[in-house]
Amino acid sequence: MSDCIFCKIAEGEIPTAKVYEDDQIVCFHDADPQAPVHVLIIPKKHIPSMDDLTEEDATLVGHIMVKIKDIARDLGLTNGYRVVNNCGEDGFQTVKHLHFHILGKRKMTWPPG
Repeated sequence: MSDCIFCKIAEGEIPTAKVYEDDQIVCFHDADPQAPVHVLIIPKKHIPSMDDLTEEDATLVGHIMVKIKDIARDLGLTNGYRVVNNCGEDGFQTVKHLHFHILGKRKMTWPPG
């Protein structure tokens, strides 16, 4: 998609600090990190959100989920991490391209609030 910033990153049109890349996905550092470790993992295929996934995308999403654990390990997140997906406007999705946040090394209080 020509106006999608994540598509441009996936195509190499916009330089970014990549953490991992293969023929299906790209993982890179978030430009506005919300944790000491904060990366985004995106499919190279443009999919606007979780709501737009089809059965055809099941293998791709499975690949992303398997790679998340490897990327987290490579980033030193050995004591746990969060995986977040924001879906749609009410879910605070700001870039209309499926992506998952991997966040770590932040102490949280429970329950939040």
